[in-house]
Amino acid sequence: MRDFTLETYKLLLETLKQNDYTAMTMQEYAAVQPLTGKVVVLRHDVDLHAERSLQTAKIEYELGLKATYYFRIVPQSNQPEIIKQIVQLGHEIGYHYEDMSICKGDTEKAIKHFEKQLAYFRQFYDVKTISMHGVPASKYDGKDLWKTYDYKKYGIICEPYFDIDYSKTFYLTDTGRRWDGWKVSVRDKILGFQDQWQQQGFVYHSTLDVIEAIKTDRLPHPLIITSHPQRWVSDFLPWTKELIVQNIKNIVKRIIVRKK
Repeated sequence: MRDFTLETYKLLLETLKQNDYTAMTMQEYAAVQPLTGKVVVLRHDVDLHAERSLQTAKIEYELGLKATYYFRIVPQSNQPEIIKQIVQLGHEIGYHYEDMSICKGDTEKAIKHFEKQLAYFRQFYDVKTISMHGVPASKYDGKDLWKTYDYKKYGIICEPYFDIDYSKTFYLTDTGRRWDGWKVSVRDKILGFQDQWQQQGFVYHSTLDVIEAIKTDRLPHPLIITSHPQRWVSDFLPWTKELIVQNIKNIVKRIIVRKK
């Protein structure tokens, strides 16, 4: 079975269900953490190809699962009709912000940009959670905006990089088109914890590795699974293109990480 296809993603979800996991949105989880037991937050960062997010959202809906989708303001992500359909399927949406990069580090411009985009996304959903979009090539870290301002003043209850207790929550991300790609990630990292999890043996490379860990109860929980739906495609040509492009990106990111 090829990894990073819709069929593989569906198998991952079915395995979670068969092993008694309860799916919660980021907003739901943030409001009640810390929890114990088999709880999973299905978080999606919609960086590109928004139409592929609708495909994963439909699969989740058919399986009776709720997820959280973070949308960027750029056209490749911000597709109003797709956002509306995902909301209609019962999923949460949030703002995948990159205001510091867009405004070239000008915090005053960045907070005004944030306010405008947050209001825009609240046309579709009562947004209560946000998540930083890491821009590897940018010298600006989106999270630095909150050194000057407080997102909670805007009715936001959770930014996953700040408000989740990762000593009690396991984190998996498909950054780099693999589940152990945090080492080549510039900003999608949970500092202090991923190295610790690796030392404990909680490292998974492929989706089938994750599925096997679920079946054998070797996956820590509760957990957040962050995926990028543009990577999950079944048709062979776009699947191959995604594979090649991501491998090139990983090389570039590895160089950036080494320089840092």
